[in-house]
Amino acid sequence: MPTYRRSVVPTKGRVGEWPLVAIVGRPNVGKSTLFNRLTKSRRSIVGDEPGITRDRIYGEYEWAGRHFRLVDTGGIVPDDAELIPTEIYNQAKVALEEADALVLVVDARTELASPDYDLVRLLLRGGKPVFLAVNKVEGEAMAYAAENFRQLGIRNVFPISSEHGLGIGDLVDAISEAIPGVPDAPQSGEDAQEIEAERAEEAEVSEGGPVPPELKDETEDDDFEGDEPDAADEDEDGHQLHRTHGQFEQHETAVAIIGRPNVGKSTLLNALTGTSRAIVSPIAGTTRDAVDEVVEFEGQQLRFVDTAGIRRKGKTHMMAEKLSVVMARRHLEAADVALLVIDATEGVTGSDATIGGYAHESGRSVIVVVNKWDAVTTARTDGKPPADREVFEQQLRSALKYLSYASVIFLSALEGTGLPRVMHEVIAVAAARRKRVTTGQMNRFLERIDFQRAPVPMAKRIRIFYMTQAAVAPPTFVLFTDRDIKLHFAFERFLENQIREAFGFKGTPIWFKVRARNAPKRD
Repeated sequence: MPTYRRSVVPTKGRVGEWPLVAIVGRPNVGKSTLFNRLTKSRRSIVGDEPGITRDRIYGEYEWAGRHFRLVDTGGIVPDDAELIPTEIYNQAKVALEEADALVLVVDARTELASPDYDLVRLLLRGGKPVFLAVNKVEGEAMAYAAENFRQLGIRNVFPISSEHGLGIGDLVDAISEAIPGVPDAPQSGEDAQEIEAERAEEAEVSEGGPVPPELKDETEDDDFEGDEPDAADEDEDGHQLHRTHGQFEQHETAVAIIGRPNVGKSTLLNALTGTSRAIVSPIAGTTRDAVDEVVEFEGQQLRFVDTAGIRRKGKTHMMAEKLSVVMARRHLEAADVALLVIDATEGVTGSDATIGGYAHESGRSVIVVVNKWDAVTTARTDGKPPADREVFEQQLRSALKYLSYASVIFLSALEGTGLPRVMHEVIAVAAARRKRVTTGQMNRFLERIDFQRAPVPMAKRIRIFYMTQAAVAPPTFVLFTDRDIKLHFAFERFLENQIREAFGFKGTPIWFKVRARNAPKRD
């Protein structure tokens, strides 16, 4: 059985021992802005629309030599009977139970209402330190208005502006004093470097630059949101540079769960992690922020990240939806392995093919997960015969030809069937993407291959003098040839198949670069 630990940003060390501070409040008061300010990230999606945050979002911050964990919650409306607000409330209650201190955020520009008093009674009932952050206080007049909120009965009142960083220091000073503890012991040089590298990786995902209101400019040339990568993150062949040189081991494997809305991604996350980490509902687009959880399985740490459903540009209307799709793409590009979730009741759609293409082109290892398989087999209620697994897989591979290297797993996340194979496949493909083949092995491999069998026109044939693996994650091979030309697709496919047959590289794309022996070096 896998074991679980609470997920925060990717950081090693004594994370579980750090005090946890929960940020709570009604919708649209600036909780996520405060969270992003303290964690120095854009981990939580921020916008003018109320109710953007739904799941619990974890992060960390450092103050006065101490580390704290931080959790951002959705806007709490205790008496709202609707499905989504109720689930948000349930997620927030988990955060309240876990936390060592609570920060209630209110909007200084609004009047007090009965839900505020109800929420205060709920917070004070737990007996934990409660701090009132009166947000959006920008100017002396607003500072006086903040005093009105003392009526709530909370002694620790702090006028702040999360957006401009005003008053934050006083708030975190008070939190630090209220939670017993001592400054963290300094880390060794190696640990400190590793932690800094991991924080930089998180920043690459969460701080990918502000997304302008004219988000459509990023997706002008495609039918999907968030499609165009930054040219600065590409090499001369257009490959995104999310890879490293040399075979390596990493303490954690990031697994992005991707797919269309309402295919069961959040249910799969909850099933794999044995938690109720993500809100699950039949409403498409329930997940907005990326939700992650770490699982320890057979000595390996796997970080599963549930991303928002990626949909066509014309289907996204609110800015929160647009931003959630952009963040989903960023988390995909920071992952090692992508679980492409397909709804068995709908089959493979054009949208599935496009989303799978995102993972393939960015060099992620891919596992195709056919979810809701029970709905078309044992639990079928429409009177039709049960679906045939071989026929379904044949149709799937016909639609996703570029993912011929990907394993296909049939499961039911709701029923919990087929989950162990997912864990084993993730570990296997993660190891394969980091595998390195020596130059000697590659050259002996070349001597055994009969390239005359490759179905390539004579004008496109090249002679390979030798070949070396230049990078891993994904495996990248440099071919030193007699001509500096682009590989014919048939030759590239032939060579890829031969490499897979000889060395494996299960579940991962393989990239090739051509270098003519006497060609001048590119700038």
